[in-house]
Amino acid sequence: MGLLERCQELFSTSNLYEVLGINKDASEAEIKKSYYKVSLKVHPDRAPEDPQATEKFQVLGKLYSVLTDQEQRAVYDEQGVVDEESDVLRQDRCWEDYWRLLFPKVTVLDILEFEKKYKGSDEEREDLIRLYVQHEGDMDEIMSSALCSSQEDEPRLCGIIEAAIKSGDVEAFPSFTQESDKKKRARRKRADREKDEAEEMQKKMGLDDKDDSLVMMLKQRQQSREKNFNSFLSDLEAKYSKKSSKPQKGKKGKK
Repeated sequence: MGLLERCQELFSTSNLYEVLGINKDASEAEIKKSYYKVSLKVHPDRAPEDPQATEKFQVLGKLYSVLTDQEQRAVYDEQGVVDEESDVLRQDRCWEDYWRLLFPKVTVLDILEFEKKYKGSDEEREDLIRLYVQHEGDMDEIMSSALCSSQEDEPRLCGIIEAAIKSGDVEAFPSFTQESDKKKRARRKRADREKDEAEEMQKKMGLDDKDDSLVMMLKQRQQSREKNFNSFLSDLEAKYSKKSSKPQKGKKGKK
């Protein structure tokens, strides 16, 4: 089965850009950032509950190789085909090693420093408005995806969204403007529970606030339900992604 068929089977779309959630005109940096965020969610060490995680992870590596190769991307954009016989898509490549070469380790101190600069910035506002539109005002989804945010940040983030609605920058989705108090209370209760679980896990692993063993902590994720924390880390690490060297070129192959 070819790459496009496998994408359809695993991600419900054969469009390589749609798998990563980006536009066709995305820059190489945007492709890398999106690849990182999506691949982190299905990394075998971080998604033990998904029986297809390993296969998804491998397919994403191949997809990234295609979109970061100038010639292969041009052919795919023009003809909708990929190079199934190229070196970058060979079956014996270790995609986890390849992934680790692309993305450096991010420490807790890196994250704290980034958070200081990010909160209240134009970048935060842009990211928040994008999430608001993407999820049509569903605050459960927005809060689970918003970068550098906790339940305590919700009033501030709602204020940003309300200002954008008032200025006419975005539509006033009923799911946001008419959200019930019951749903708000359930979200807070869920956030408090996840916070307690994260703190308990941290104590068991002997980590303090400035410990840089964040990757080790994530590898123990199967022992908890910290999905919001995992999403938080995924997005933060993606912000630190650096440019990579381009893979080799090869021949063309059809869907």
